[in-house]
Amino acid sequence: MPFKSAIPASFFGMVLGIVGLGSGWRAATALWGVPAAIGESIMIAGAAVWTVLAIAYGLKWLLHREEALAELRHPIQCCFISLVPATTTLMGLVLAPHHRGSALGLWLTGTLCQVAFAAYRSGGLWRGGMDLEAVTPIVFLPSVAANLISSIVAGVLGLQSWGLLFFGMGFFSWVVIESAIVVRLWTAPPLLPPLRPALGIHMAPPVVATVAYLANTSGPPDAFVQAMWGYGLLQLIMLARLLPWVGEQAFSASYWGYSFGVTAISTGALQIAAREGGGAIANLASVVFVLSNVAIAVLVVGTLTRLFQRRLVPPPLTDKRVGESR
Repeated sequence: MPFKSAIPASFFGMVLGIVGLGSGWRAATALWGVPAAIGESIMIAGAAVWTVLAIAYGLKWLLHREEALAELRHPIQCCFISLVPATTTLMGLVLAPHHRGSALGLWLTGTLCQVAFAAYRSGGLWRGGMDLEAVTPIVFLPSVAANLISSIVAGVLGLQSWGLLFFGMGFFSWVVIESAIVVRLWTAPPLLPPLRPALGIHMAPPVVATVAYLANTSGPPDAFVQAMWGYGLLQLIMLARLLPWVGEQAFSASYWGYSFGVTAISTGALQIAAREGGGAIANLASVVFVLSNVAIAVLVVGTLTRLFQRRLVPPPLTDKRVGESR
């Protein structure tokens, strides 16, 4: 393997950000007529990163099985494993304009696996006993993020009835889980520095749900989806206010937790602008589009810097300490 130790599943968050940026450029092509090659090139880059990570993650289970099992058993890090099938589903979005059959196969494979993992992880939590410190935005990933991704890809593939089904799974899971997370953030001790970049995940549900809703509906965007996007904008503003506090943690791959939300808020704004033709969100579309590109550029530069420094991959998990972050 090209790293000193096995990669954590959280690295698949890079795929979310890169493909999310590619989706934004596809929307920019539809709205402003920018060259389609830009968006497709970014999508290819996302697919290449996914391929490398998928191979490395498979090798992890073959060559570093104990580390893989430790990650699966960890109260926080296990949720990142849902990104493996979720990004498989997302590859269907990459291929949708080029080969529908392959895109459909990836959507079906990823969706079946992510639902199975959500039942294992999120369903298992109903038995109780979860440590309050483990209640972070990372718990959104299995039942919220993965289902909303399945919804987006289904809508793009023309499977709107399935898309709305998965939208319901992801949307209502978000509404329920967010309350628990906010109460924890308000009342429990502050997140330890290694976990603070996970706050970036908190803004993703409303804006990813916006993209999912748009993918499965037609006509001018209604008040519901515009209000949902607005809530995502509020999350972005609050996260910007917390950046100095979050920044007490040195740069690591965990900062990619910001990427899916930042790119989805841009994609949603561009798609709303294309279908509405005006209004407050359309006026903000160019601003958030630039912001998403800058954010991903910063993450890419930081990641490549850590990679060249041989400091990108964290040490293996050795126990179930909640404060560990990957």
